[in-house]
Amino acid sequence: MTDMTPKDDKLEQTNANTTSEELQDEIHHVNNPVLELPTIEKKYLGKVTGFVKDGSSFYFTDGKAKVEIKLFSDEIIRVRLAPEGVFLTDFSYATVNVSNGPTSYTMEEREDSYQITTARTSCIIRKADFHISFADTEGKVVNQDAKAMHWEENPDFGGYYVYCTKSAPQDEVFFGLGDKASNLNLRGHRVKNWNSDTYSYAFNQDPLYKTIPFYLGVTEGQSYGIFFDNTFKTYFDFAAEQPDQTSFWSEGGELQYYYIQGPQMIDVVRRYHQLTGTHYLPPLWAIGYHQCRWSYYPEKMVRDVTTEFRKRQIPCDAIYLDIDYMDGYRCFTWNAKYFPDPRKMIADLAADGFKTVVMIDPGIKVDENYWVFQEGQANNYFCRRGDDYFMEGFVWPGRCQFPDYTNPKVREWWGGLYKGLVEDGVAGFWNDMNEPAVFGRGTFPDDVRHHYDGYRGSHRKAHNIYGMQMVRATYDGLKKLYRDKRPFTITRAAYSGVQRYSSVWTGDNIATWEHLRIGLLQLQRLSVSGLSFCGTDIGGFTGNPDGELYTRWMQFGVFSPFMRVHSAGDTRDREPWSFGPEWEAICKKFIELRYQLLPYIYTAFWQQHKYGDPILRPIAMLEQHIPQNLRREEEFAFGDHIVVSPVLNPGQSSKTVYLPEGDWYYYFDNTAYAGGQEHQVATPLDEMPIFVRGGSMIPEYPIMQYTSETKIPVLTLRFFFAEGRFNSYLYDDQGETFGYENKEYSWKHFIVEATSDSLKVSQLAEGHYTSYHSQYKIYLIGLSVEVLDMKVDGVLASVEKDERGSYIVVDPAFKKIVYQA
Repeated sequence: MTDMTPKDDKLEQTNANTTSEELQDEIHHVNNPVLELPTIEKKYLGKVTGFVKDGSSFYFTDGKAKVEIKLFSDEIIRVRLAPEGVFLTDFSYATVNVSNGPTSYTMEEREDSYQITTARTSCIIRKADFHISFADTEGKVVNQDAKAMHWEENPDFGGYYVYCTKSAPQDEVFFGLGDKASNLNLRGHRVKNWNSDTYSYAFNQDPLYKTIPFYLGVTEGQSYGIFFDNTFKTYFDFAAEQPDQTSFWSEGGELQYYYIQGPQMIDVVRRYHQLTGTHYLPPLWAIGYHQCRWSYYPEKMVRDVTTEFRKRQIPCDAIYLDIDYMDGYRCFTWNAKYFPDPRKMIADLAADGFKTVVMIDPGIKVDENYWVFQEGQANNYFCRRGDDYFMEGFVWPGRCQFPDYTNPKVREWWGGLYKGLVEDGVAGFWNDMNEPAVFGRGTFPDDVRHHYDGYRGSHRKAHNIYGMQMVRATYDGLKKLYRDKRPFTITRAAYSGVQRYSSVWTGDNIATWEHLRIGLLQLQRLSVSGLSFCGTDIGGFTGNPDGELYTRWMQFGVFSPFMRVHSAGDTRDREPWSFGPEWEAICKKFIELRYQLLPYIYTAFWQQHKYGDPILRPIAMLEQHIPQNLRREEEFAFGDHIVVSPVLNPGQSSKTVYLPEGDWYYYFDNTAYAGGQEHQVATPLDEMPIFVRGGSMIPEYPIMQYTSETKIPVLTLRFFFAEGRFNSYLYDDQGETFGYENKEYSWKHFIVEATSDSLKVSQLAEGHYTSYHSQYKIYLIGLSVEVLDMKVDGVLASVEKDERGSYIVVDPAFKKIVYQA
């Protein structure tokens, strides 16, 4: 094996043999003994001179710098660069320790390269120039360096700017990176990751609120992923500066990235979740309809709004209180003038089916008489600047100090502060302004110091994970306070891995048609970036929508994993009835549709939690083998079996909709459509294009005013006929506790086998939970022949026919249904 002794060590050995007289002659006795300062310039990895192996890690060197190639699984390989040959301590807020290593691997030294091969991918290190590439099992290169990894010393802060440049084939497209307000395909864009409070942002404005340094590339029908786990200010250039290159770099920290092999986009996203974790399973009420405003106060307004929902029979599960519920914007307090008895109010709302969600910001008012400030000061929990002054800035309460959530003691303290609000009955919490935002200067200065879980760092290092660690502290504290109940949290700022603690929304958008389109793009992007539990402020946060825009946005909101209306206080009302009876009726119809589809949606959330499946899936994810579909943006899949295409323009009476390969049915009238082509679809105001995949089984609830309003003895299943073999699923549990962690759930697997004249539906079951519904009402839709008889578990069953020609059978929970034409 090649000698790995660093050149500097050899030099020291040479110097040790040099006589003192020779050394004396080399010393220049002048005022400044350094005759030539080194020039700060970019340095590149040189020729590979050797390697050593340690477990599933391989360490390569060019004589000074080192590169670690670590195998996390058959499909996930990490690359790390140490410019001076010394790696930083291995620590990440983003990743979870779930890797078991590859099933097997080989290492082969060739004349011009080293090749490390697992069962699913290969990493090739070229000796001459240290270029790294990744290939599939057939040896086809999927991703490769265009230049060797490089770096430049940072004289002001220490450490390095670090760079990686990859080749970008002409056909390659790029997806991911969180909430970027741009086209789904990022090719031609250069973007920056630096969490920022961006009120009323514009299309292509960057950066925004979240840092998700993970992207997917698709080239020649194959997909891969790159996760650049670096919390400093990072940049990505997707063939913008050089049309044949894509680059990512950072202003500090390590050049550390994970290569994730596909070949399918959904495979890449699932494996990214293996690294960073999946969404916690939310309580069922959290995926109902939520109503919010800045702000609902005083108490009478809150009661009036909730009363109107029930009076008008428009379903709603949660009402939000923005910062005006607090005493002078002091977190964890109540404004006694506006809310004289919050505990009674919350109890009354709960009795009527409403959960109460309140906002908490990170800025703690500097007030010696304020108990939260007193505790933070006494325990040294607030951030300090480089010269040991407290970090102070102005936000809603005025002059504030800010907890250092990177300190585990601070996180534990912060989580305990929710005790009073939990005892008051508050069901969910909303963490805002946590980029962190500071009036006048944008955010914290760079010299603010952070504990960083013992690994220390300035705000340059901690900025992008500040909001994530805030909501982590919130979630962990609520888990203790709620005992066996699942918390509900939502955060504006985020970093990769935040899905383990919170849902997200896209921040302060605008009531325009353009922003409806931006929201459509952002939610698809967030979902493939690991943040499926996402939503927009329906109707726009600022500005004033008309009834048409609000209603079309509400229709899109039904198919947003997080469904909430929210708006600023200086805008017109945003309740579903605010725009008149015509629009109210349509909004009510679609909110009711949300509640009908809740078992389907809840199942999609379970698939995200259990398997890492994204809830929203762009057409590109469904059909990456069709090049033109990689640029489609307006259609997306919601879960396994539903495709929607929101209406994005005023006065639009029809739109072109592409349906993926297979058979499809228009949801509102069961009209059959062929897949693999575009269709012109009418878009009357009270409908939007919603299609169900043929062969699927869609579970539905009856319309309820809130998720726990009633027990459901008979569950509706709608089967949409297609020839072939198909799989559908249904998840159910208690809806509020962590019992599912001990298999206290019901997981149903429906297997459909259909021909032109026969149908067999089988049901497999898993879990220890017994659902309340003991019967199914099954609609068989799209059968092309007359049903002569139907057997359920071997017994003839009676069959009815509805006005649309669908066959209906009601029977106890079946194991097998068979019909013969």
